[in-house]
Amino acid sequence: MRRLGAEFFCVLFIAMFIMFFQLGSYPLLDPDEPVYAQTPREMLAAGDMLSPRIYGDFWYDKPPMYYWLVAAAAKTFGMGEFAARFPSALFAVTGALFLFFSISRLFNVRVAFFSSLVLVTSLEYFYLGKAAVTDMTLNLCLMISLLSFLEKRYLLFYLFSALAVVTKGPIGLFFPAVIAFLYMLLMNRWRELPKMSILPGVLLFAVVAAPWYLLMTYYHGSAFVETFLGFHNVTRFTSPEHASGAVWYYFIPVLLVGFFPWTPILFQSLWTALTSNSRERLLLLFFIIWAAVVFLFFSISATKLVSYILPMFPALAVVAGWYIDQMIEKGRSKPRVAATLITLLMGSALIFGLFKALDTMPYLEAGVLGCSAVILGMTVLSALFFWWRSTGKAVAVQVIGMAMFVTVVTGLLMPALSPHFASRELAAEFLRHYDGTSTMHVQKFLQPGVAFYAEKYGPEFKTGDQLSALLRRGETGYVLVQRKMYEKLPPQDRQRLVEVAATADKLVMRIR
Repeated sequence: MRRLGAEFFCVLFIAMFIMFFQLGSYPLLDPDEPVYAQTPREMLAAGDMLSPRIYGDFWYDKPPMYYWLVAAAAKTFGMGEFAARFPSALFAVTGALFLFFSISRLFNVRVAFFSSLVLVTSLEYFYLGKAAVTDMTLNLCLMISLLSFLEKRYLLFYLFSALAVVTKGPIGLFFPAVIAFLYMLLMNRWRELPKMSILPGVLLFAVVAAPWYLLMTYYHGSAFVETFLGFHNVTRFTSPEHASGAVWYYFIPVLLVGFFPWTPILFQSLWTALTSNSRERLLLLFFIIWAAVVFLFFSISATKLVSYILPMFPALAVVAGWYIDQMIEKGRSKPRVAATLITLLMGSALIFGLFKALDTMPYLEAGVLGCSAVILGMTVLSALFFWWRSTGKAVAVQVIGMAMFVTVVTGLLMPALSPHFASRELAAEFLRHYDGTSTMHVQKFLQPGVAFYAEKYGPEFKTGDQLSALLRRGETGYVLVQRKMYEKLPPQDRQRLVEVAATADKLVMRIR
């Protein structure tokens, strides 16, 4: 491969800007982000980096990889929003660069350049790259594992599959194994098996992946096995955690919005890759299998979350990057009508959705106007360039547009959104009025953020009925609750609570 050129540095600059711009400027958002900051804080305080813990108890929700990464970042930068999000942002940038180098070897530098830009500017990728959650770490491990398999770097395939298992559990083994198996089956590549270093690879996998699981089973026994493997893997796959959203088509709109602004060429690129007679067709089929396995697995799963399908985005980015290169270099511009119309349709739908959000969140007006202006300008210009067959200019507009979108989101939208979706101000108000001894009862949704920012935690309640029950038991102390839950309480229960402080949609109450 030739020495690093302008394409690499362009990808590096765009990725660094998108992921690190104002990374720590807004508070951790409830309920997930604070969990991934509070857990490593408590592990560090306990001097025990083996067993995840939160609110003083052991916590078997996830393997420890992300907690270890945040703990290391906290040792470097100090515990806070930046440290909690730093591993995700770093691995998002690393993922874009690794994709660039790998696709440069598998295809060429142009395809690598476009693929990396598509990936790092996709809405879901940059959103999760700036979030303190495990998904980007898992995505990087799976991506390196699968690309290493394709490049026949088999020890890296086993190593990063093992790291994926230490990041998020059995799924880290399932995806690389199933995707590799299906590719070998469909392509009839069983003669590759003797070259795959299976014995040393399995040994390497076991040495990396097994120790934490064995030690946790030794120290915590059935509590760990039943909670982590039983509930958080098997039960969540077979039973929905959020029943209202567990519909079979859940990930279709997630994919359409999450792959924005590249959705207009998504299906065209997949179809062209499937029907192409080019020499890269077999490589492209691997990426299509990769994306399809991830999408189908989580569509079958009963529990569905927006972030789950992130691991299919690198594969889709490669197919889209290849297609962009084909349009530019080989004049494949027949579907310009479809690309133009879908671009306008997607932009209009997103702008409509943003303005619709103002019905329930009027405080977002400035951010919605700013985001809508960027999307409108990006959509119109890129649609015109697609129509004029200027694909390179359309790509440039969308990359620059997404960089501008990030500045508006972090500069205007997040400051208005965070008081309503984070508990930093609530925790500050509580500490300002706290008498130092009384019990703090916290709504479960708010507990992670309150624990992180107040460095205190107390008994939690999940529903209004549970809050009513604790009031009728004669409990004393403070109650931290969302206003909407408080307002749904029966009048006799509300009368037992005295408002001490309020922040946005949250209340600090004192029990009479």
